[in-house]
Amino acid sequence: MLNLIIVVAVILVLAVLVTVFRVTNLVDVVKPKKDDADANVPSGNTAQGVLMVLFLVVGVIGFFYYSKTEFDTYNLPITSEHGHITERLFWITMVITVFVFIVTQIFLFGFSFKYRYKKENKAHFYPHNNKLEMIWTIVPAVVLAWLIISGLKEWSKITGPAPEGSEIVEVMGYQFAWAFRYPGKDGNLGDVDFRKIDAINQMGLDLSDRRGHDDFMPTQLVIPKGKPVLLKIRGRDVIHSVYNPHFRMQMNAVPGMPTQFWFVPTVSTAEMREQTGNPDFNYELVCNKICGKSHFGMKGIITVLEQDEYDSWYKEQQENTWLKQNPDYLAQVPNDLKEAAIIASGIEIIEDEVNSSAQGSSK
Repeated sequence: MLNLIIVVAVILVLAVLVTVFRVTNLVDVVKPKKDDADANVPSGNTAQGVLMVLFLVVGVIGFFYYSKTEFDTYNLPITSEHGHITERLFWITMVITVFVFIVTQIFLFGFSFKYRYKKENKAHFYPHNNKLEMIWTIVPAVVLAWLIISGLKEWSKITGPAPEGSEIVEVMGYQFAWAFRYPGKDGNLGDVDFRKIDAINQMGLDLSDRRGHDDFMPTQLVIPKGKPVLLKIRGRDVIHSVYNPHFRMQMNAVPGMPTQFWFVPTVSTAEMREQTGNPDFNYELVCNKICGKSHFGMKGIITVLEQDEYDSWYKEQQENTWLKQNPDYLAQVPNDLKEAAIIASGIEIIEDEVNSSAQGSSK
């Protein structure tokens, strides 16, 4: 019975809709016809034109108001040498693009109001103008070429060879954290092999290369103030991005394609804490590529120290080599390098253990 009622109700609704449609058509037939020129003109034509002009004015005022009031929120202090150059190029680009944007919007909304439909108006056929074509083709091309070349020049510098004597740090991004590796007393990073990566050897350190026996891997990125720092960047799984807004630093970490970026920090962490009035301030190394469901939590700490403080920290870290902290991996060191590896890494091991490890490796 219920189903029958539903069917009848649906039929009645359809019948009402058909009746309304037919009545509407009959009304249109009876109503006096407009001229063809006026037939498609909206009743609120002038009102819409006025609203477009108001939208333009309110939008431009709102844009500049927000930009001024929130400037300190989105424009963080610059704490690297190249950051000032990057900032200058950014604001030159911003001024040019904002100027062009506002001018084009004035034409867009202004034309919508000025040339709204009026019965007495007649369209003017304006097919082509070579002079205008040349102006709006050549001028943007020259301006954009200058902007691109200026930016490319600075980009090539900070991604090219670092100055001699730079601090070298390897940074590897993986879901969802960062790993760091520093060269030991020999000043050289050892080779890596992705096939060596496991739960402990997360950077794939290749222990057949003696240069890596004294490398150490702290839990945060520590760098000196006022000295060039070269970041050698790798990705382990998906694309990540080494990013810090204070340094104006950003470089992708791409699996299978090592990249690099060098910069000179100019403000220490302690100085930033004093300037900001925040005793808990820390520079953060974040990933700004959406690399998975926990992308939001992929953060690392960057600590900038004065040179003497950095030297002391570095000396302490040299005593905590990765191989010393993971002596089980001594078995992966070739026999002819095992003794040198023990010395370089600072492993304290008795002779019987060395011989046992050597025998296990030979088997």
